[in-house]
Amino acid sequence: MKINSNTVIVGEKIILVPYKKLHVEKYYRWMGDESILEQTASERLTLEEEYENQQSWYEDEHKITFIILDKDLLPNREWKSNLDDEKSMVGDVNIFFNEYEEEGTGELEIMIAEKNSRRKGIAREAINLIMHYAMEKLCPKTFIVKIGEENQSSIELFKKLNFTQNGPANVFKEINMTCPINDQLVQSYKSMHQNLRYLNWE
Repeated sequence: MKINSNTVIVGEKIILVPYKKLHVEKYYRWMGDESILEQTASERLTLEEEYENQQSWYEDEHKITFIILDKDLLPNREWKSNLDDEKSMVGDVNIFFNEYEEEGTGELEIMIAEKNSRRKGIAREAINLIMHYAMEKLCPKTFIVKIGEENQSSIELFKKLNFTQNGPANVFKEINMTCPINDQLVQSYKSMHQNLRYLNWE
């Protein structure tokens, strides 16, 4: 995560900020929700463990984590400092590269924890922004997502983003969907995000 430790990405509906200590307590409250734990295949942690988790992600050179801010919850829909982060944070989006996947494969994860910010196109924009950022900064070869077979809304979302399913669900009742990266995809994302703004997190 060190590469994005001070990067803020300003989109149309959302702003992505790096996951810092000031975000941990609200994130911890989200992860107390049983439905979120189930959807994210996570375990309940103590607050101290959540702080340790945040620090390990911060130091992990193979994982990029952004907290998603809903612009509708910011004064004048503008991000001016991190003082407004906690009240406007609605979820997170991650990409990580691990030894279990083919080299150059970035696994994506998305969570919209705040119910009032769902069904607004926020998840789709967050995925688009982090894919664009990864293609620009990390040059991955393929994106992959692993989704519970019952999570039809997420499956449909990634289909719209040109991901295709690879085979049936596995023993964990997850399906794998991939999106290979080629020159055409890179150019289409560059065109889509010509007016993207980057700021520094302070």
